[in-house]
Amino acid sequence: MTDKRGAPPSVYPAIRGLAGFGGTMPGIAGARKILIIDDEPTIADTLTVIFSSSGYEARAVYSAEQALEMLEEWRPDLAVIDVVLPGMNGIEFAIFLRASYPLCQFLLFSGQPGTSGLLEEARKKGHLFEILAKPLHPTFMLATVADMLTPCQDPPNPSLMH
Repeated sequence: MTDKRGAPPSVYPAIRGLAGFGGTMPGIAGARKILIIDDEPTIADTLTVIFSSSGYEARAVYSAEQALEMLEEWRPDLAVIDVVLPGMNGIEFAIFLRASYPLCQFLLFSGQPGTSGLLEEARKKGHLFEILAKPLHPTFMLATVADMLTPCQDPPNPSLMH
């Protein structure tokens, strides 16, 4: 017996019944917002739980098309994007995100060996991306996201002040 996402009911009981297009976990007021896009519900929902339990407001969707719908009502600070998605792939979505929502950062990741062709195609069009390889340890993922969302704290340079 499995749930509508294909997971047995005993798997990840904390994520069963999440609202919205996938998982939505309540965050701390004023928390940074993270959108997880992965066509593997177990991965997307688990990342939602991990980020939410670390103080982020996290939501999960299972396709780039669902992410586009989500962006109409909710603006994340960062998107964690699987490269190999049905329909619009993660690199195409990242290109759209960079052009349409320049304040939203993104992190691409993939467990598929065939992503180099997608990267090369994007590079030929002037888009440079780095892709992290799945599986990623949650501690590494949290540290990477924290670094990406931490504003630069360089001290003011007195010689540049007028």
